[in-house]
Amino acid sequence: MALRASELKVGDTFEERLVEDLKRTQIVMYAGASGDYNPVHTDEVFTTKVAGYPSVFAHGMLTMGMTGKLLTNVVGDGRLAEYGVRFTSQVFPGDTLEAKATVTRVADGMVELDVSTVNQNGVEVLKGTAKARVD
Repeated sequence: MALRASELKVGDTFEERLVEDLKRTQIVMYAGASGDYNPVHTDEVFTTKVAGYPSVFAHGMLTMGMTGKLLTNVVGDGRLAEYGVRFTSQVFPGDTLEAKATVTRVADGMVELDVSTVNQNGVEVLKGTAKARVD
């Protein structure tokens, strides 16, 4: 159930494990769903031999979408008014991701949050902000 404005205060944090041991299959399925078949996401030989990365890696928008699940779990479906992020590091097959949202402001029926997602090594892979309507 979505939280109400009266239940929120600056500094409140919400955390959620988004994925444990991200599979290549999940990355390829996202490529199919999004239509983004960039070879750095799907072609191991291209990614390692041509692009110089250690492995294929997840689409940034896959990470953003998984992180958005934490936000809608906190504020409820259909309540996000703004959501913007910066991708700060690649997400590789085998990664486990944890997201955290921190309330930075509650006013005028809106909650503002800072959001961050880190991998199993504590490396931040996504950083952003969100704004949502709250009752």
